Amino acid sequence: MAPRTSDADEVRLIKRVAMGDLDAFETLYRSYFPKLARFLDRMTRQPHLIEEIVNDTMLVVWQKAHTFDASCKLSTWIFAIGYRKALKAIRLRDDPVECDFETCPDESAHEPENEVRRHELQALCKCALDSLTLEQRTVVCLTYFHDLGYAEIADIMDCPVNTVKTRMFHARRRLVTLLADRLEEMK
Repeated sequence: MAPRTSDADEVRLIKRVAMGDLDAFETLYRSYFPKLARFLDRMTRQPHLIEEIVNDTMLVVWQKAHTFDASCKLSTWIFAIGYRKALKAIRLRDDPVECDFETCPDESAHEPENEVRRHELQALCKCALDSLTLEQRTVVCLTYFHDLGYAEIADIMDCPVNTVKTRMFHARRRLVTLLADRLEEMK
């Protein structure tokens, strides 16, 4: 597991990366790979693309490190690059993105009862997230899985903060509808 780095440590790292320091880049890569992979997995739902998108993202970080001006957090800058690379990859793939609750796999058929319920709930939440639009799912994932604020998400997605709020409002409303019915069935 990569050690946690502070914002100040990350700024020092990106400055070293900008000067061509491969050790600094490796540290940054190891720190961001799991974060970007989780984000991109939830965003793209195409596991076979994740490593490629992360590598494309980190290549841009390597090539453009000198352009990072610290006007936002380094994580915001890197996630924005990842978001754009993912959008480009999704556009090129043009695979269907629909999710059917009935086809969600039950991976925990032989687990103890609590483990089964936990897996069912995870699958249910994953399916509900998958049913959101790409923009809504991205806002939800960046908010709840990466602890980013609306302003940072707006920077990443290159849109106004109010657009982020609107996407979150509609995402929550849709999730409540989807999850309420399914959670009632699980009781």
